[in-house]
Amino acid sequence: MGKQLIRNGLLIDGNGGEVQRDHVVVTDGERIAYVGPESDYRTTGDETVIDAQGGTILPGFIDSHVHMMMEYQSVAEKLATPFSFMYYKAAEYLKTTLHAGVTSVRDALGTDLGVKKAVEEGLIPGPRLQLSINALTITGGHGDGYTVSGNVLDILPSGYPGMPNGKCDGVEEVRKKTREMLRAGAEVIKVHATGGVLSATDHPEFTQFSLEELKAIVEEGHFRKGIKVMAHAQGAEGIKNAVKAGIHSIEHGIFIDDEAIELMLENGTYLVPTLLAPVAVLETADEVGMPVTAVQKSKEVIEQHRESFTKAYKAGVKIAMGTDAGVFKHGTNLRELGLMVDAGMTPMESIVASTKTAAECLGWDDKVGTLEQGKLADIVVVEGNPLEDIYSLANNDTIKTVIKNGQVEK
Repeated sequence: MGKQLIRNGLLIDGNGGEVQRDHVVVTDGERIAYVGPESDYRTTGDETVIDAQGGTILPGFIDSHVHMMMEYQSVAEKLATPFSFMYYKAAEYLKTTLHAGVTSVRDALGTDLGVKKAVEEGLIPGPRLQLSINALTITGGHGDGYTVSGNVLDILPSGYPGMPNGKCDGVEEVRKKTREMLRAGAEVIKVHATGGVLSATDHPEFTQFSLEELKAIVEEGHFRKGIKVMAHAQGAEGIKNAVKAGIHSIEHGIFIDDEAIELMLENGTYLVPTLLAPVAVLETADEVGMPVTAVQKSKEVIEQHRESFTKAYKAGVKIAMGTDAGVFKHGTNLRELGLMVDAGMTPMESIVASTKTAAECLGWDDKVGTLEQGKLADIVVVEGNPLEDIYSLANNDTIKTVIKNGQVEK
């Protein structure tokens, strides 16, 4: 890859400052070589020019909560689908996500090390992946596919090579299961600290795992050079247990209360809100055969979810964009920015949450998240000015150019 010069667009660098005009971004190989006024850059004639056509140049977006190996399907469809077919579908999901302007993701369960290797070696296009492998869950909790018929219908297969089953109970079992996830290639540990919307045998406010169990999970990650833990946590007690245990990010956070917010502020805990998840569940319920229980629980929590986000945002909790894509269609990720704005953020703050802050949450802020010299060349060019219409980003036709590691992907 040679040099590329991206010009003729507004520049939003991800740091939250003023929009810049008459600035350019120059890439050299996989990294950014220059960001600044076009008048201060001396061209060599070797650059390939990318014309932003009056649009906006931004960092590649980061989704901190996805499930790349799935899109929700009915039980009947799931039973009629061969095991290996999910890998071919995942290749499409990865490509769709990348073309939507999302160049990095944190996979919140279901994607194994082989998929990451396929993306890194260029066999399939896709965003940069940070893996959790599979989520830890209690017997009978969110993530346990047991049904009242006695059959087990997990949301994704597990127990095959590279994908340990996540069920565990008691401190010693959670230690061992955490070690199994790390052995399988987990770069972040995922734990279900409460029940959830999609699980049939619990409720979002149910608390899962004791404080001692959660501390053991965090400790095992710490032993591996600071690997963080992300917690599916919707009920207030489970959120507070997770924060007290030292967990790095709270996923969903539907029933956050004032005490939980204070704990998060004290500990620097991130919130990954996934406002899109219950909205999309209700929108697609009939189409995909969503269980009646999931529809009902989504209706119960949707307003509370938004109120909790607004409360946490106003209090100053660090917010990293995440969607739960996979529970609904991939490639719709950037709808989340509009929902965050609807709940109180400014458009610029929603962009920062989806770039700089998300990169910090993933521990990747030294290489992605902002347009700065020396960082990896993950760059998106969009039509128009998203600060004037943040909802336009939800339309993939608005995403005109996607560059990842200096390579034009769209």
